[in-house]
Amino acid sequence: MKAAISDYLENALINALLRGTNYISSSAVALFTSSRTDAGTRTEVNGGAYARKVITFCAPSDGVAVSSADVLFPVATASWGTITHIGIYDALTGGNLLFLGVLTNSKTIVDDQFKIAAGVVI
Repeated sequence: MKAAISDYLENALINALLRGTNYISSSAVALFTSSRTDAGTRTEVNGGAYARKVITFCAPSDGVAVSSADVLFPVATASWGTITHIGIYDALTGGNLLFLGVLTNSKTIVDDQFKIAAGVVI
């Protein structure tokens, strides 16, 4: 998956690096059924037992971060639609979009479970 940085994170990093503004973040992964922009426009899955999940990353190398463990979403109790994109947020609910990416292979989720395997590159 190729990820792009969001407008929010671009501004937060500029503020942190050039203006001395503190920046602290955690990472939660969200699933989407439509394309998004780096400004955050998107259609996140909603209902059917869906909830964002925590995602962890190994230390970056050469500007690349790799997820360190599998992320397993709950079994859908209703159709989630076709998952085409993922986003990394700084909160499990609400929050700010940090990174966004298109899945190599989309997946339709109906009475199924979505898994992001360890090793996803951001």
